Amino acid sequence: MRLVDRQVPLSDLDDSPSQPCAEQAAGELDRLFRQRAEGVAAALRKRVGDRDAVWDAVQEAFARFSALSPGRRSTIVRPDAYLFRTGVNLLADWGRLAARASTLKSDPALQPVSPDPTYVLESRDRLHRLEAAMHRLRPKTREIFLAHRLDGLSYAEIAERTGLSIKGVEKQMSKAIAMIDRLAGDH
Repeated sequence: MRLVDRQVPLSDLDDSPSQPCAEQAAGELDRLFRQRAEGVAAALRKRVGDRDAVWDAVQEAFARFSALSPGRRSTIVRPDAYLFRTGVNLLADWGRLAARASTLKSDPALQPVSPDPTYVLESRDRLHRLEAAMHRLRPKTREIFLAHRLDGLSYAEIAERTGLSIKGVEKQMSKAIAMIDRLAGDH
């Protein structure tokens, strides 16, 4: 694997080849960071003036590079280019996130709105009337209504489950809808 300016294989950055693999890899990454972080940061600063964001991107790019498997890292011929591209992508992602957050904060239509107290009371009242109407339905009618409206079953599936004909299910649904509308409807 070669570095951009010196064309030195990444494995040649570590002086002691007798180290165990994990220690050797950590040493290589540490040396790569010490040798290349400033260059990557300088290249990123040309695109973004925020020094803190640039160094955050450099550190995250190195963290992602170090998270690659050793086999995958060894296929990267130009680690500087990989780190730079990762840093550019991170900065772009962070910029998009910041812009989206700014849009959300500045657009009043996207701000959470506390509901109108009258609306809340009316909704609760309607819900109580609906529950009372559901309890007044016959058990079989209620079961059919809930199977269709809540469980999403078709009339044929309900007919098979209950032993009724499809026409019988339709009749029960009509009864349920009429009674709920009469008892829980807005008058």
